Amino acid sequence: MIPARNMPSMIGSNGNINGFASSSGLTLGQPNMMEAGHLHPLDMATNTSESDIARFRDDDFDSATKSGSDNPEGGSGDDQENPRPKKKRYHRHTQHQIQEMEAFFKECPHPDDKQRKELSRELGLEPLQVKFWFQNKRTQMKTQHERHENTQLRNENEKLRADNMRYREALGNASCPNCGGPTALGEMSFDEHHLRLENARLREEIDRISAIAAKYVGKPLGNYPLMSSPVPSRGPLDLGVGSFGGQPGMGGEMYGAGDLLRSISAPSEADKPMIIELAVAAMEELVRMAQMGEPLWMTSLDGSATVLNEDEYIRTFPRGVGPKQNGFKTEASRESAVVIMNHINLVEILMDVNQWSTVFSGIVSRALTLEVLSTGVAGNYNGALQVMTAEFQVPSPLVPTRESYYVRYCKQHADGTWAVVDVSLDNLRPNPAPRSCQRMPSGCLIQEMPNGYSKVTWVEHAEVDERGVHNLYKQLVSSGHAFGAKRWVVTLDRQCERLASAMASNIPTGDVGVITNQEGRRSMLKLAERMVISFCAGVSASTTHTWTTLSGTGADDVRVMTRKSVDDPGRPPGIVLSAATSFWLPVPPKRVFEFLRDENSRSEWDILSNGGIVQEMAHIANGRDTGNCVSLLRVNSANSSQSNMLILQESSSDPTASFVIYAPVDIVSMNVVLNGSDPDYVALLPSGFAILPDGAGIGDSGSGGGSLLTVAFQILVDSVPTAKLSLGSVATVNNLIACTVERIKAALSCDNV
Repeated sequence: MIPARNMPSMIGSNGNINGFASSSGLTLGQPNMMEAGHLHPLDMATNTSESDIARFRDDDFDSATKSGSDNPEGGSGDDQENPRPKKKRYHRHTQHQIQEMEAFFKECPHPDDKQRKELSRELGLEPLQVKFWFQNKRTQMKTQHERHENTQLRNENEKLRADNMRYREALGNASCPNCGGPTALGEMSFDEHHLRLENARLREEIDRISAIAAKYVGKPLGNYPLMSSPVPSRGPLDLGVGSFGGQPGMGGEMYGAGDLLRSISAPSEADKPMIIELAVAAMEELVRMAQMGEPLWMTSLDGSATVLNEDEYIRTFPRGVGPKQNGFKTEASRESAVVIMNHINLVEILMDVNQWSTVFSGIVSRALTLEVLSTGVAGNYNGALQVMTAEFQVPSPLVPTRESYYVRYCKQHADGTWAVVDVSLDNLRPNPAPRSCQRMPSGCLIQEMPNGYSKVTWVEHAEVDERGVHNLYKQLVSSGHAFGAKRWVVTLDRQCERLASAMASNIPTGDVGVITNQEGRRSMLKLAERMVISFCAGVSASTTHTWTTLSGTGADDVRVMTRKSVDDPGRPPGIVLSAATSFWLPVPPKRVFEFLRDENSRSEWDILSNGGIVQEMAHIANGRDTGNCVSLLRVNSANSSQSNMLILQESSSDPTASFVIYAPVDIVSMNVVLNGSDPDYVALLPSGFAILPDGAGIGDSGSGGGSLLTVAFQILVDSVPTAKLSLGSVATVNNLIACTVERIKAALSCDNV
């Protein structure tokens, strides 16, 4: 992906992009260690020793030093008559000449012709002599700098090696505090995950240095057997908007960029001119669709939405994506809003697949950039062109995801407005696979507003096959609200409020439970962000998920899937069982949301709390709505074994969807997080609820119609990844969900549903 440009950190403090304290001695050194030319002791090839490399460097340094202070002169007549080769004589510059050129070098290391002539006249030298002196001086300074950096890098790597060995020994010699025996896998949650993540970062650092050192050694360098795993891609709360770590150009495992998306190849060279032409036409269509009114856009009968006039659309725009497939239905919608984020940061989010996947994690289940055709011009994303593939979801296993292969094009128009458009490329593939979604020109226009705000006009236009949607969700999907423009806009608005809350410094200190520590707030919000992403990525009917349906009563069937977690920072090791079910409630979404998020009513549905009193210990508000917050809950249970467990919960609501997502965490880990340390070491298995309107009474208040509620649990059923899943574990989770559903229905007076 394109590096962040001109992007002030949204989260960082004191200019530090990361914004979080380092939590281990396993640091990766200074940022300048990654510059070209810096060697790493781990990266020396087996047949090339460090002494060889150092000798080559010393030779270069000595020759540069000599040429920087000596002046060659041609041989005399006697030398020419004598056929025997003689060593050339060198005349050193005078001390005065060297001092003057040294002083001039400090002010201007790259003098032009005029400056060299003037300096040569003053010192009694030839201009060419002055030119060579400055060239050699620059070479000498560069060599000294490289030698210094190599020494730093070598020392830092030795430190990393020592720390790594210390962690390995600590793990190998660990014993159970209760019985004195060896510690079983899964019992060292915090330190073990800390080590795994540090090893992953160390492996990534070595790989990068290997690539640099290979330029000097002349061949690829060997790999090193460190414990490693993919480092999750960073979100806006991790590195600040505009600065993402992780693998450039792809959503990490946490976003579900699985084998299916990776199997899609980048476009061929022959297709690229056609892709560019299609993107330009799509941009023109998007701008016109965002700005035109009647007769292209008509008001619906109830006045609640704008509807696309398909006949007028066909007359106005040429069809560049191929014919409409049989059985496909057109979905089109348009929505506008003013959000609390400047236009440059919004463009950055949309053009970085990692940021985009994070901000819209409730809509985008998987995303991948296949190829960047253009990085833009003038130091920004103007003209950027990317070929992408993504999977769009509704948070329920009853609605199939929509996979799309498309090009994304960004352009800044003459009036300063930015536009980002997507258009499907399925018809350019040699053997296009059958798909349930064809993305017509869709995207948004972004206009700069005063005080750091932006006006966003979003257009969603697609031709889709809805035949795989469960009857429970038919009305919601066919109304266009499940995947429409309003869902994108209100999600963006809510996420912008969340980022603004994370940056807030004027936190009132009088309220009980409010976290005022700036570093602690950022760490807790970052941990909650990862929890939400993990929940959303595992609850939908994605093509990467193999759901098994357990016996039930039709729509109330429970769908389960398992996965093994090994060397996965952020998740406990072992076999994880995910279970989800969706059902209808004749209760407005707003009421369901308030009931599920309220800690005072939690004991009415949460079986795992054992009827204990749930108390909110701390919270962070992250939006206008009081229900949008991150909370830390404590269950005062009679069972003493649970006294050290806390519950991290994030609740969020907007007119199109509401979420209550939570995960148990231990006190030790949360103390580290609240002190501002990196929360990536905290293992999470999120569970929770996704609440959607049923399509019958969708309104801004969320107070009409019924609700579609999805309940999802992730449970560690065995701490040994190689163990076999028992039928008893599946039955236990099935009963847990069934009891939870019945309790919710009973509490909301829905016993007859």
